[in-house]
Amino acid sequence: MGSASTTGRAIACYIGPLVLTLLSAFLIFYTVRLLYVTRALSAIRAGGQGAYVGAVTFALLALMLSWSAWRLLRADRRA
Repeated sequence: MGSASTTGRAIACYIGPLVLTLLSAFLIFYTVRLLYVTRALSAIRAGGQGAYVGAVTFALLALMLSWSAWRLLRADRRA
């Protein structure tokens, strides 16, 4: 059995990617929600296109967080 510091490091190496994955999942959900709401708003009134900027930004953030989580998991396996 490993020492307490090794066990703590292993737990921390899995909590970081888990948190990043959960944040990424939330941003994906919010991106889909923004796209749906924006489509509904543009059907109701002209000029309801402002949320597309947020949808693109949230999608890019979700990709970056997912990539970071994947890299952290890969780094943990190499160590």
